[in-house]
Amino acid sequence: MTDSSAPPVAVFDLDNTLADTAHRQRFLESKPRDWNAFFAAAPDDPPLAEGIALALASAEECEVVYLTGRPERCRRDTLAWLAAQGLPEGRLHMRDDQDRRPARHTKLEVLRQLARTREIRMLVDDDELVCDDAERAGLTVVRARWTAPSEALGEAQEQDGRT
Repeated sequence: MTDSSAPPVAVFDLDNTLADTAHRQRFLESKPRDWNAFFAAAPDDPPLAEGIALALASAEECEVVYLTGRPERCRRDTLAWLAAQGLPEGRLHMRDDQDRRPARHTKLEVLRQLARTREIRMLVDDDELVCDDAERAGLTVVRARWTAPSEALGEAQEQDGRT
């Protein structure tokens, strides 16, 4: 049962929704993929104006929650990046460092947990499979299509379970 006294939540993905990962895609294109370098470069991600504006506008009526496939070990850098962009403080859900399930599974699990107690106004994400599953679960989805799709990132999300 949802808490009707609490504001609804707007859930935002990070990579290629709020943060532009294009400069670090090269680390996923090599074999083997260089995950340490990929995540170490995340603090240098440029912000994506469309996603940032939507998050700021959402904060006027909603509690903003961040849901990422980034591993927990990136929490400090991720929180610093969010603050540096002037984004609202909010809960940050991250993948356990050892969790290699596809993003569509890990994110839907968190979304279902949130939906038990709160109204989810919308999910904003660039991963088409996550968006498809969220829509099938009855959620309102905004597809973050303001960056070019990355085949390497898509494979990382679905096959490697890394982001």
